[in-house]
Amino acid sequence: MWKPAQRIRWEASEGHIPDIEEIEASKLFSPLECGRLKLRNRTWVPAMVPWRATEEGYVTDDVLDWYGRFARGRPAAIVIEATGIRDVPSGPLLRIGHDRFLPGLTTLVERIHHESSGDTRIFIQLIDFLAIRRRPNREKFLSRFLSITDDIRHKLDLVDTDESVVRQALIDMSDDALDSILTARDFESLTRGYRERVTDMHLPHVRDLPEVLPDLFADAAERAEAVGMDGVELHYAHAYTMASFLSASNTRADGYGGSVESRVRLPLEVFRSVRQRVSDKFVVGARFLAEECIDNGSTVDDVCVFAVEFARAGMDFLSLSRGGKFDDAKQPRLGEAAYPYTGPSGYECMPQYLSDEFGPFGRNFAATHKIRKAVRDAGFVTPVVGAGGVHNFEMAEKIIIDEVADVVAAARQSLADPDWVLKLETGHGREIRVCEYTNYCEGLDQKHKQVTCQLWDRIDRDEPGITKSRDGKRRMVAPDWKPADGTSL
Repeated sequence: MWKPAQRIRWEASEGHIPDIEEIEASKLFSPLECGRLKLRNRTWVPAMVPWRATEEGYVTDDVLDWYGRFARGRPAAIVIEATGIRDVPSGPLLRIGHDRFLPGLTTLVERIHHESSGDTRIFIQLIDFLAIRRRPNREKFLSRFLSITDDIRHKLDLVDTDESVVRQALIDMSDDALDSILTARDFESLTRGYRERVTDMHLPHVRDLPEVLPDLFADAAERAEAVGMDGVELHYAHAYTMASFLSASNTRADGYGGSVESRVRLPLEVFRSVRQRVSDKFVVGARFLAEECIDNGSTVDDVCVFAVEFARAGMDFLSLSRGGKFDDAKQPRLGEAAYPYTGPSGYECMPQYLSDEFGPFGRNFAATHKIRKAVRDAGFVTPVVGAGGVHNFEMAEKIIIDEVADVVAAARQSLADPDWVLKLETGHGREIRVCEYTNYCEGLDQKHKQVTCQLWDRIDRDEPGITKSRDGKRRMVAPDWKPADGTSL
């Protein structure tokens, strides 16, 4: 993963530990009731992909244990991982693109309700993504998969030569020489792996995305409500299809790209389709980027427009992330696909303890504050979910007091200690296990290994009944917590 040149060492701290009276008077632990969104407090576990589903996208016992463990910490809301809306293979990610997935998802909802004693609301993140392939073997790509065009023949001065001779000439070239012969997209496919874009209008299935996606998202939302979810979070963030429509890099000329107003058109159509297909009590919000953090990407001013339009359309919450794009991702190794969190924009999404002068904590707060203010100035009270290295009560409380956000999302801190909310709420804040922001979890995610936390995955891993990772090295969920003073919860 890319790291800032400064490499200043930062350390997360437990901050001020509140007593019960402070908790009861706090903003963080005050209820939120705004339209359909009703939370018992302002705590939120955002979507994380743990790689625990089957290769076919079904819920497993490991999936149930993962979410059940978060639920035992009784956050106000849990967002189930990015879940595919199409009925296509996508590896060990959850899927909701067919009714056959519903029994497992129903069991998941029941498990979370049981473990949280009904205190935690359940949303599921709905995602669509375009094709991406692994970086190919150089000789195989040039000898078999590259289309030999007239342009390539002319550049090589091999117009009337047998194709096999042309391919061999390409194989014998250096990559620097190939860069001047191949198109930019072909050279990218060779050196980074093939990747579809929403601007690939020559591909019928890409050209037709505006006609197809609203119903796909709406079908998935209907299934989510059928299994008992409280709502859905439309995944409009990072490197995936809907974020690509919002991106300033979207130059489609069919009314769905170019201007800010055209780029927000499909996300609004998807939302309206979903809203029409679910009940009035069902929550529908979106996760999107406060800033893309890439050259010529969408700015916070663009996103203020998006956010106001989402609020105007009636979204129930706006959840803001940051960066995480393919555009500046690190070149993958042979046989691996590009990972959108390895470049500078990926660092902005998941910064670590070695950072620049801004540090890894709160990098998204200024943009989030500006976006929330734009929504309020437009006359809307839509709750904003803020995130960015939150790891203690003091930090979370300040976000709400300073009107940065209305709800506080903490991914890595919740992974480090699924009980951190419950520990605060019951006066055991000093027992919180604080995330160290080494991005150990992100390293596992990048390799598509089951995600765990280095602060607990070796604790009592040989205890009877503990489920271990496929390699047998790590326990799969955090140890259970019992207060040190013997208090019963």
